[in-house]
Amino acid sequence: MSRYLPSRAYEWPTLILLLATYILWGCITYYTSILGPLLTIVCLAPIITLHSSLQHETLHIIEPKSKLLGQALVFPAIGLFVPYIRFRDTHLAHHKNELLTDPYDDPESYYLTKEVWQTLPRWLQLILTFNNTLIGRVTIGPLVGQIAFMYQDAKEILKGNNNILTAWLLHFISVAFILFGLTVFTSVAMTTYIMACYCGLSILKIRTYLEHRAHENTSDRSVIIEDKGILALLFLNNNYHAAHHAHPQVPWYNLPAFFNENRGKFLTRNKGYFYPNYKTILTRYMFKAKEPVAHPIWNLENRNDR
Repeated sequence: MSRYLPSRAYEWPTLILLLATYILWGCITYYTSILGPLLTIVCLAPIITLHSSLQHETLHIIEPKSKLLGQALVFPAIGLFVPYIRFRDTHLAHHKNELLTDPYDDPESYYLTKEVWQTLPRWLQLILTFNNTLIGRVTIGPLVGQIAFMYQDAKEILKGNNNILTAWLLHFISVAFILFGLTVFTSVAMTTYIMACYCGLSILKIRTYLEHRAHENTSDRSVIIEDKGILALLFLNNNYHAAHHAHPQVPWYNLPAFFNENRGKFLTRNKGYFYPNYKTILTRYMFKAKEPVAHPIWNLENRNDR
């Protein structure tokens, strides 16, 4: 196990990839007049996805060594939509494995309790059911997720949560700098850039779509997707998700080898919640909901009993 943990004073593989990401982002936005709107979106979207994955990697690997450095490296809001500090706080809360998929206490859960589900108007139930298909998750998923995320944060801010308010204010400042820089130094249209950011989130939704399932046992809730293609690179091997949740301190470049060495253990622990690649997932769930939106286990009774 120890040989898979970070052994360098500085995380050079992550730092080099982060630098390359910013350089590519700068080049694509600078040369957008040559690329044109469509090609700019096609080129920018995966870069924005990769930056999101690097934010995730940084909070687990670099921030524990240097919080200030880690946050500074990935704070620029090139993806526009999600404040890094809010992502950081909610994602660390998500890593309480015993709460995975809990509609109340897992901030990254896509489930609702049956009681809440039954109170929703039919049109909203249809939207959320469509959002549980893969085509729905990559088309309307970023919008559905953003609305829900901002709605919950707005409620907390109105209750007086100044930490969340500060996170959003800092995010707006970062977004303002990004948009100012794009306006002054590039010719990229704001509609083109916003669409690229949306598409970047859409790609990211492919990763999060099957990461977790509802299950009584904590160890059975996280997936292994043994993909080694372009999506695995953009997701920084976070498709080995059961391995990541068991040992989040293992860096992205060691995750495949770490999983392979412990393959039998992980697949036994998660009861074979496994897919060989993303092509299998695309084929199986493109137009089929992976699970109901109403959580089959958690409800108000569960909530009151804890």
